[in-house]
Amino acid sequence: MTIAPKLAALAVLLREEHVLLVQRRNPPDAGLWGFPGGHVEPGETALAAASRELLEETGVTAQPLRYLTNIDVIRHDHDGVLQFHFLLAAVLCAYDRGEAQARDDADAAQWHPVTSVLAGQLACSRHVDDVLRCALEA
Repeated sequence: MTIAPKLAALAVLLREEHVLLVQRRNPPDAGLWGFPGGHVEPGETALAAASRELLEETGVTAQPLRYLTNIDVIRHDHDGVLQFHFLLAAVLCAYDRGEAQARDDADAAQWHPVTSVLAGQLACSRHVDDVLRCALEA
């Protein structure tokens, strides 16, 4: 069985030296903090998906500004068999309105100090710090 890569989008949102993160409810990163995001629907741009997923997971609205980077998430089982392959498009967004509330598949949604995230004081998904650095440089 061939597993094709799936496209997903991440909403990267900075506000007053804080970054909005969600704590994942579902595997593969259940319990870890990461950017709001999810699957890109057929016919939808990753920019639009990032904004939609942000609203669905947090209740916050934002305007997608531009792509920051892409991340391949590839996982194999203990025998080396491919389990899944996601290509994540990280999208820088500009805050519009809304209070962060956990919705959809998030257990929590909170604004975290950028310095805490970069210092590793939060249990985050892989590459959260790398993407955050890209956002700060933008």
